Amino acid sequence: MRTWLTVPILLGAPPPLTTGPARPGRERQTTTLLSRDDVRRAITRIAHEIVERERDLSLLAIVGIRARGDALASRIREAIRANEGVDLPLGAIDITLYRDDLTRIGYAPVVRESEIPFSVDDRVVVLVDDVLFTGRTVRAAMDALVDYGRPRAIRLAVLVDRGHRELPIRADFVGKNIPTSPEDDVRVHLTEVDGRDDVEVAVRERV
Repeated sequence: MRTWLTVPILLGAPPPLTTGPARPGRERQTTTLLSRDDVRRAITRIAHEIVERERDLSLLAIVGIRARGDALASRIREAIRANEGVDLPLGAIDITLYRDDLTRIGYAPVVRESEIPFSVDDRVVVLVDDVLFTGRTVRAAMDALVDYGRPRAIRLAVLVDRGHRELPIRADFVGKNIPTSPEDDVRVHLTEVDGRDDVEVAVRERV
């Protein structure tokens, strides 16, 4: 049984828009879509929905996709522990070398460690990510996960689903569905990584 594997890897109506930071030559409008309390409530709701669907918690494991999905996964696990008194197996996975655009991002990808300190065989694994967009990150994460074994099932939990899928991938648990343009930037900030909790969208100037 494999327990550790280290893989070198890459990584109502909205409120009125307010002017945010601009990139050189391109102005943009930025609005906050989720506040700190909104993020907290979304994580709590996702945790409840996971438990409601997967009643046999002995089969359940949580795996976050680096670099913010793993922070969300840890919070979801803690919410389940607080409500159910169960410590679920927790892992983190980095999908850099499984990306289908690896050749486009240079020859020195950022390498992070994947940590899966348990067997995924015959488990229901909930993959956790911050934003679901094209689906390509999730596809890569599933490819990486099955290198550790054969899960009974893989579910997907995301804080934000912004649409514009390029692959047939759907989230099972969603904190917030946010309509966006493909050119917009959805920015998830988490205290563990960014020092604050919120979700913003930066709308690129339409020309």
